[in-house]
Amino acid sequence: MPDPTTDHPRPDADAPPFLLPVTAALFAERAERFAALAEGHSLGDWLALLARLSRAQQHALGALPELPLPDAAAVAQAAAHGMPPLDPAARPPVWRDALRAIAGELLAAAPPGAQAALQSLLAASDAELERLADALLDGQAAMGDGARLPFIAAALQVVHTQLASRLDAGGLRKLEAANVCPCCGNPAVASIVRLGTVIDKLRYLHCSLCNSEWNVPRAVCTSCGGDKELALQDIDGRPGAVCAETCDACKSYLKIVRQDKDPRVDPVADDLATLSLDLLLDEAGYQRAGPNLLLTGAHGD
Repeated sequence: MPDPTTDHPRPDADAPPFLLPVTAALFAERAERFAALAEGHSLGDWLALLARLSRAQQHALGALPELPLPDAAAVAQAAAHGMPPLDPAARPPVWRDALRAIAGELLAAAPPGAQAALQSLLAASDAELERLADALLDGQAAMGDGARLPFIAAALQVVHTQLASRLDAGGLRKLEAANVCPCCGNPAVASIVRLGTVIDKLRYLHCSLCNSEWNVPRAVCTSCGGDKELALQDIDGRPGAVCAETCDACKSYLKIVRQDKDPRVDPVADDLATLSLDLLLDEAGYQRAGPNLLLTGAHGD
């Protein structure tokens, strides 16, 4: 389906190329969106659990100490080599404290499958937790890890969101791969068409890990950069707040959430509430260009 929006504005001089996460209520607002999406949804119980998880993320974020950022020399060196300033492989150990706080908060009210995963995480050694984090970020999860990985992801998001929020946006540079986060190097989960005075109708990619955003042109494939074989796909044939941009040149897709259609959309929550669209695109032969880190193994009861 072609893009129903005919005007694709270019960023003017005042439009920021990067939007760093605002931590005061990021996860709390995501929790509200998950809760709203859960009402009457076929995956309502799971989405409601994710609402509680997002609230626990906000609490864990508020309890974090101020984490050390890379020094100026390290940031400059990263920029010179086309690398992001944050390295998730060198994550601060306090992420494990965030994980245990999140797991402890969720444990009592979690469904049985999630409860077993949370108990396992609370009993796990530091070494085991680090192995799980590496498996998640490398996309190399072992059999049996799946149910625990969304909670690992939640804790890593908390820590990297705080770090990214305190970077100097003026020192960031877009990376060679358009769909890779300039702050932490992780792929985008989705893109969002934003409302606002200087960013109205501009598209930003949203990082799956640190919640940073970076501007990309509309009607351009974020995977291969092509602009000739793109289409917007949705479930019922009508343009809505969530659709997927498919590229027949590279057979990839990534969802777009649109604030001009619904100001409350959230790239993470609305992505997970539209998994039926992923199934349709998978059947049509398209591959998703970026992960939602809260998805892996999350359907266990």
